[in-house]
Amino acid sequence: MKKIFILFVVSFLIFGNNAFADGDLWDNFGDQNFYGNKAVSDADFKKAIEAKKGNKKPKKMKGETYQQSNETEVINQIPKELPVLSVTCPVKLTDDAVLPTGHYQVVAEKIENKIYLKLYQGHFLMASIQAMETLDDFDQPDINFAGFIPSGEKFKIIYGSIDYNAYVDMEPVLQESED
Repeated sequence: MKKIFILFVVSFLIFGNNAFADGDLWDNFGDQNFYGNKAVSDADFKKAIEAKKGNKKPKKMKGETYQQSNETEVINQIPKELPVLSVTCPVKLTDDAVLPTGHYQVVAEKIENKIYLKLYQGHFLMASIQAMETLDDFDQPDINFAGFIPSGEKFKIIYGSIDYNAYVDMEPVLQESED
């Protein structure tokens, strides 16, 4: 029985996975740990923490700052693409003036609490029409838009932008057939 007990103790000491260390586990790796980084002493760690506490001013990140408070300012600085209105038939502006068919860039301008739709071809102002301001967005998917909505024998020119939405009731010029 003694022999079995001695054999058991010797085999346990030889084949057992015991580590006899004099300190913490980092002492077994020398100056570098498993990933190749140097071990840091407690004094160095505390020194680094104190250095970070003293640095109260956060570093400014690269790029532009964006906050909720300046959202409107950022949107207003984006170059706006003017909506294009395609006029498919002549439109009666006044008793004497007619807007011919064509494509027009639409710009709205608010003067003395009245909205005016200005229709441009190239850099030429072709018409300035007083419009009615509305909160209706006419179920349009875009923020900036211009278009037509039929309204019986008449139609509405609709306009929308980030600043305001407006519409104008217009009447097409009916051409009589010559028979």
